[in-house]
Amino acid sequence: MLRVDSSKPCQLIYAFARHEYLSWIIEPHIVQLNPNGEFSLTHQRLFTNTAQEFVNCINDTDLKLIKLLEDIEQGHIIKKYHKKPVRPYEFFSKVFNDQLYEVIRPKIEKKMAEALSLMNDKQIFLMSKEGYPAGKRLHIATEAATVLFHFKRDENEIRYYPTIKYQGMRIEFMFKGAEIVCNHPGWLMLDDTLYYFDKDVEGKKLLPFLNKRFIAIPRSAEQSYFEKFVAPLIEKHHVHAEGFTINTEKYDARPVVKPIYVQGGISQIQLYFKYAGYVFPYGDGRHISVKIDRNGDDYIFHRIKRSVTWEKNKLAQLEALGLTTSSSLFQNLEVKHDNEQADRSFSIFEWLNQHHDQLIAAGFEIEQPEGQKRYLFGSNKIDLQVKENNDWFDIYAVVHFGPYQIPFMDLRNHILNHKKEFTLPSGEIAVIPEEWFAQYGNLLNFAEGNKDLKLRKHHIGLINDLAEGELASITINRKLQKLTDFEELEDMPMPVNFAGNLRPYQKAGYNWFHFLKEYHFGGCLADDMGLGKTIQTLALLQKNKEDAEAIGATSTSLLIMPTSLIYNWINEAAKFTPGLRMMVHTGAFRYKSPDVFGKYDVVVTTYGISRIDVDLFKAFFFDYIILDESQNIKNPSSKSYQAVKQLKSRHKLILSGTPVENTVNDLWTQMSFINPGLLGSQQFFLNEFVTPIEKKKDEDKALRLQALIKPFVLRRTKEQVATELPPKTEQLFYCQMSDEQSAVYEKVKSEYRNELLQSLEDGTFAQTQIQVLQGLIKLRQIANHPFMIDDTYEGDSGKFENVVHTLANVLDRGHKVLIFSQFVKQLTIYRQYFDQHNIRYTYLDGSTQNRGEVVKRFQEDAKTQVFLISIKAGGVGLNLTEADYVFILDPWWNPAVEQQAIDRTHRIGQTKNVFIYKFITKDTVEEKILALQQRKLSVARSLITTEESFIKSLSADDIREILK
Repeated sequence: MLRVDSSKPCQLIYAFARHEYLSWIIEPHIVQLNPNGEFSLTHQRLFTNTAQEFVNCINDTDLKLIKLLEDIEQGHIIKKYHKKPVRPYEFFSKVFNDQLYEVIRPKIEKKMAEALSLMNDKQIFLMSKEGYPAGKRLHIATEAATVLFHFKRDENEIRYYPTIKYQGMRIEFMFKGAEIVCNHPGWLMLDDTLYYFDKDVEGKKLLPFLNKRFIAIPRSAEQSYFEKFVAPLIEKHHVHAEGFTINTEKYDARPVVKPIYVQGGISQIQLYFKYAGYVFPYGDGRHISVKIDRNGDDYIFHRIKRSVTWEKNKLAQLEALGLTTSSSLFQNLEVKHDNEQADRSFSIFEWLNQHHDQLIAAGFEIEQPEGQKRYLFGSNKIDLQVKENNDWFDIYAVVHFGPYQIPFMDLRNHILNHKKEFTLPSGEIAVIPEEWFAQYGNLLNFAEGNKDLKLRKHHIGLINDLAEGELASITINRKLQKLTDFEELEDMPMPVNFAGNLRPYQKAGYNWFHFLKEYHFGGCLADDMGLGKTIQTLALLQKNKEDAEAIGATSTSLLIMPTSLIYNWINEAAKFTPGLRMMVHTGAFRYKSPDVFGKYDVVVTTYGISRIDVDLFKAFFFDYIILDESQNIKNPSSKSYQAVKQLKSRHKLILSGTPVENTVNDLWTQMSFINPGLLGSQQFFLNEFVTPIEKKKDEDKALRLQALIKPFVLRRTKEQVATELPPKTEQLFYCQMSDEQSAVYEKVKSEYRNELLQSLEDGTFAQTQIQVLQGLIKLRQIANHPFMIDDTYEGDSGKFENVVHTLANVLDRGHKVLIFSQFVKQLTIYRQYFDQHNIRYTYLDGSTQNRGEVVKRFQEDAKTQVFLISIKAGGVGLNLTEADYVFILDPWWNPAVEQQAIDRTHRIGQTKNVFIYKFITKDTVEEKILALQQRKLSVARSLITTEESFIKSLSADDIREILK
């Protein structure tokens, strides 16, 4: 065959061709033109890879068409439906069948319809029988043709046939050699014109009539024919009837919603529409719906026009109120939900009640779901009144379910046991809204009484929570309401013999102490480290002493604290309250009788001594018992907690910058000490708060717990109040391991990794957790200096070199530096280095006895620029404001501990900018720990706290990740 020469004139044409197996298709061909401009016999089929040669006679639309039509070319189709190479003859004779045709043909027609929409100005031809593409010129009709379907019914039969109109004129197409070239959408080729149709008429509706005048259906089969064929046809197309009636009807519709209850699953709503007596579901996509009535021998087709836009608007109204279309086949609706864990079987009922009045106002009808139960749909609310009594709050409450009123007490068991269905006196079922369980659960858990509900005074937090949520009308003392606004509490005069001034926020803390005293509440001062919890407490104790003396009485208070803090308290008392008679009850020669306590204003002791001397302390009634660093009693089974619980006093206070050190559970003992019963029993607290907050990250529970404890916890952060503190800058220094160090690290890491993977496989991981943690600690030590695990190691350490170099720069500029490590062995390496290089330093770890002298030397001696501190021993009770640099040599599992270390220097009294340098060894567990710390900050933070205890929260996957 001659090829077309692209350098000479040629023309692109589109040829309709009938394929022996695939039916009608369209092919692009390029035809060479003769010198006189007519088509020659030279032509070739064009594909995307050959089209570029003919760019001078094709445009962008042609390129698009060539690509489209290539998809329906037989070679492409064979490749798509037969994975192995095969010749076309073999494919069509052996593989191809009617089923495959039914799959392939609609896809071909979709592409053809797309192509035809782009071919209005193209040259289109009918291919000749011999295969010449430019056989007969064709044109596309300039507008859609319409089809009218006729039914003529007489006593014998129904005759059915279509007529076609184009540009207002009827076209004769029967027995004229017309061809259906595309079924869906329908295209008809008649003479030299390609017709297409409005109303999406399918070609097969016309196909029987190309060579037939009509189809006759006997009267005996008419009913089935009317239902299965005529009614659907009337819905979609123009129909003319003789011998039966078609009525086109329009009605105002009503929207109906009907709940479908799915127990344990996701309940849904059906939306449908009532047009007079006719009911249609939403989403069936019909503009017209047809219903048939038979009256004797007469059939009436009711052609009901649907208000499609109006129906869509009704759906949009429901979506605007929080529904969404479900993924089910039925286009039902369900309530939008963020929480995957929640029980969604009643969500639709709650939604209907919540929006009941809006739905009725918008014209919706609500239908009962299937089944025996009758549900009450209507708006629900609780009228709650709280009145203050001497020691109680009295609670009066009525529940409104639609028109019914029920005593709140009747719902108590339902709310406490999370039962959603409440049977009303009428037998109807009211569904209790989900939020009531959260909003009123705490209230009912802590309320007492069988008929009348009462709440103890220290549950003021619950009452405030109800007030803030506008869930109740509350009549309580104005003063008591102020408990949540510490700034506005009554201003108390300062003690006369207080040597010093309180900052505004410290004065607010002092006022708060007095407020608690007036109402006999216990409190927890949880200010950040360094904000002066000691000075606020000393001011209170001094005022207490002066008030007692004014009426000729004496008052003795007990202060319990970790041993390491005694020096600090005695020092601060000597400075600010020199008139307070302080007795330190520690040491081997301490008093063995309680009589002596009465001669002092304040008895100072340690947690350890309070356990040993519990009988001695029990025998004395103190004015205040104050626990410093109260997280020391966080464990309910500890001897410290058991001991302090037995002591007696008029008032109780606790002080702690980190009341939640490891877990939310830490709160229970401390709150039970200051306000017994505030958080219920320990088991209740565990189930109701600790587990949901820590395991499920339930923010709602965290907020409810916060509401309970908020009135008794005063927490101010440095950022909030100490605006006069100079800024602090944190900087990470990444250190590279030396080669020798890296070799040691990799060797130990692979040993532990193998052990770990083995334990994960054989299920002994739980038992080997301790070894794993030991392994992690060993790796952290090597990351700092391998000498810590092997005293024969003679190589160097990348981090050590980095720290020493950075330190030299800082010391040369005259700064003072705190160096923290959790490893005493690491501090020893630095001590040896400082001794060799004559660098003056002070040192403190758990065994240091003379803490006071050590601190004093660092603060007052200009030549002592370095303070080496073990992070556990020096995390609390030190005031080291002379330092303005803090080096943290190893990242600690729990960022709170690091924070406490930083707070040694970044506290009231500091005037210099503080720089914190954290040294991290790259490609080691240290880097992984930093990343994990970021991931693990827990909901507990929203209480008053640091994050969860890091080690406790490590999963097998976390450890795997660390040991990668």
